[in-house]
Amino acid sequence: MRTLFSTLLLGLSLFSASTWSASPGDIRQSGFVYCVNGAVTTFNPQLASGGLVVDTLAAQLYDRLLDVDPYTYRLIPELAQSWEVLDNGATYRFHLRDNVHFQKTAWFSPTRTLNADDVVFSFQRIFDRQSPWHNVNGGSYPYFDSLQFADAVQSVKKLDKNTVEIRLHNPDASFLWHIATHYAPVLSAEYADRLTKEDRQEQMDRQPVGTGPFMLSSYRTGQYIRLARNPEYWKGLPRMPQVVIDMGAGGTGRLSKLLTGECDVLAYPAASQISILRDDPRLRLTLRPGMNIAYLAFNTRKAPLDRVEVRQALALAINNERLMESIYYGTAETAASILPRASWAYDNEARVTEYNPKKAREELKALGVTDLHLNLWVPSASQSWNPSPLKTAELIQADLAQIGVTVTIVSVEGRFQEARLMQMNHDLTLTGWSTDSNDPDSFFRPLLSCAAIGSQTNYAHWCDPAFDEVLHKALLSQQLASRIDYYDRAQRMLAQSLPVLPLAYSLRLQAYRHDIQGLVLSPFGNASFAGVHRDKGEEK
Repeated sequence: MRTLFSTLLLGLSLFSASTWSASPGDIRQSGFVYCVNGAVTTFNPQLASGGLVVDTLAAQLYDRLLDVDPYTYRLIPELAQSWEVLDNGATYRFHLRDNVHFQKTAWFSPTRTLNADDVVFSFQRIFDRQSPWHNVNGGSYPYFDSLQFADAVQSVKKLDKNTVEIRLHNPDASFLWHIATHYAPVLSAEYADRLTKEDRQEQMDRQPVGTGPFMLSSYRTGQYIRLARNPEYWKGLPRMPQVVIDMGAGGTGRLSKLLTGECDVLAYPAASQISILRDDPRLRLTLRPGMNIAYLAFNTRKAPLDRVEVRQALALAINNERLMESIYYGTAETAASILPRASWAYDNEARVTEYNPKKAREELKALGVTDLHLNLWVPSASQSWNPSPLKTAELIQADLAQIGVTVTIVSVEGRFQEARLMQMNHDLTLTGWSTDSNDPDSFFRPLLSCAAIGSQTNYAHWCDPAFDEVLHKALLSQQLASRIDYYDRAQRMLAQSLPVLPLAYSLRLQAYRHDIQGLVLSPFGNASFAGVHRDKGEEK
């Protein structure tokens, strides 16, 4: 995996522009600068398990069949102007929008508009292991692999130019929500055909072509991504000619850029910076509840963490209230379940794990666990679910030290984190999950199903067939009350086995310059920049 992604990064780097030629002043005249901490390993969200490509880029480069309304949390049409649910949820028929243009880029000029061939290609690449495109750039589709969709989908067929039908082997009440996520973009089949003829299939994920409001213009590894607006965008011309995604500074560096005007938007500001942001009249701050969870995963395949009693004892030592005060500064709620409180299946009877270090020491002693040394793996960059992962890790390290457990913090990043985690030599992982789906299945199966171990999203390496069976039964029913009952049972099973310790539900934060208008902060983490513009009358 390291070799694969090193190769992909090399391809991305070779594509990079040599310089960031426009000055901040030029950009302020023709666009805006969006500052975020992150890394890019692919421009195709099908291949990603989260991060910058899913949280920020996907909504700019691509569209999906369906979207989720950020205010009502309901499914709404996007590339599919209508859809039908047949066979009690085992068959889905989509009727496509007319006159949707693909982006005309420096590397591809489309000769036709969107049709059913593009949708069939996009989903067959993920679901059909026999597709010649399935294994291009690794053949790993973490989100859908964790849901076992390659086994669940029976067929993806074109019925006519504007109609696609997807048949499942069994009813799945969550299916529409999953294909409404940003992990399910519609790609260009015509572009794929041309790359196949040229034997350059790997370029599909490095030089993207979508139907979204912006298209890739240039990229410099670890520094910036420049997007140019799509002049033929089907929803209308985006307000700004360009957007620059600035990845070149982290922490206080990004805050300084916002204060000096080098950044127009600061994604995921640290909660400790809120007072500075609120007090500056040149800035605005938006906060919204988010569909996310920060949690601590125990490697349940490694002794002594394979014993539930040890996991429960360690959980007693972690002072979650201190995490709320020192990390989130009132911008998060202590988590009692892997499901966010905003989910319709949240168990209101769930309780936050007790903080009792004395009891933790006694239980470990009774279990015969002494002189315990653990490695805690943690991403160094701020995340939508945790603005300061390294500081959080240090607090957990201090908590466990009080009960005689030595913790070594290992800072890792992105896909390399996932690759190393699959070697299974970690003990604990501080991680999280954010999704653009309101269906509880988008939390349970990607994070804790047996299949999610192979797809590298189940960091606990926990597999319980009985748990998987409960999740499966929840998908077979179209009745909400029945699904809630099954998900209540799933949450009780997790509380008992504790493969992961829920920590926090974080509010989504976004800070921006006073003259920036039309910026939507979605609870699902990803919103189009098409409507963003600069109000000259508001400029300070």
